Amino acid sequence: MRKNILITLFVLLTFTSCGEYNKILKSTDPEAKYEYAKKAFEQRKFVQSATLLEEIVKILKGTDKAEESLYLLGLSHYENKDYLTASTYFKTYYTHYPKGKYTELSRFYSGYGCYLDSPEPQLDQTETYKAIAELQLFLDYYPKSDKASIAQNAIFELQDKLVFKQLENAMLYYNLGNYMGNNYESAVIVAQNALKDYPYTKYKEQLQMVVLKAKYQQAAQSVEEKKEERFRNVIDEYYSFTNDYPEGKYKKEADNIFKIASKFVKD
Repeated sequence: MRKNILITLFVLLTFTSCGEYNKILKSTDPEAKYEYAKKAFEQRKFVQSATLLEEIVKILKGTDKAEESLYLLGLSHYENKDYLTASTYFKTYYTHYPKGKYTELSRFYSGYGCYLDSPEPQLDQTETYKAIAELQLFLDYYPKSDKASIAQNAIFELQDKLVFKQLENAMLYYNLGNYMGNNYESAVIVAQNALKDYPYTKYKEQLQMVVLKAKYQQAAQSVEEKKEERFRNVIDEYYSFTNDYPEGKYKKEADNIFKIASKFVKD
């Protein structure tokens, strides 16, 4: 019996709430819509909040509610996981109010929303670059913010995503070998560029190993007059690799490359 009463009360409250929202939606009073939008946001009804604020944010421009309404609109979309729209409103906020009450948070959420919206490494990484740029701007403006470490860690994660894509590209070239050209050289270039751009990436060991393997294959498949010089280059790369990773997971493979390369190099 008690369960039925609770269900009935829930249904009544839901219909009452929907009725109240529909009524306010039809209202021409921006103040009433603003207050209801704030209430809806507090109740985690982010779609309702965003819908109402979309209508009135321009009307409230120039009033004492302009800043908060614009920020709240961005935050409503953010909480609703519409990060692209949220970022647009946060940018609008910090552009119009560079020293506003919510500028620090707007800059943070603008970048962090892009971070959350960043695609998988296999896809186009335009949004990832955008996220890094936004988060870096936040750190430039607020290096001592309590959210600085969150932003910095997000940047590192995004950078590693870009590096992983480069690592995959380098491995693709390596696996293509000499098919329709010298793809080993392309593998070396891609891997070295990634190491140059992101020297502290967690994929550093893998990238360096791609360089070593690609140079070894180039040397092994060279004409006789070029082999010694190229195997010397392989040995130099081996020492560089083992210096960084003396007990790394690729040590056995690297040692085997060195052993073969040494046979082609005169003392």
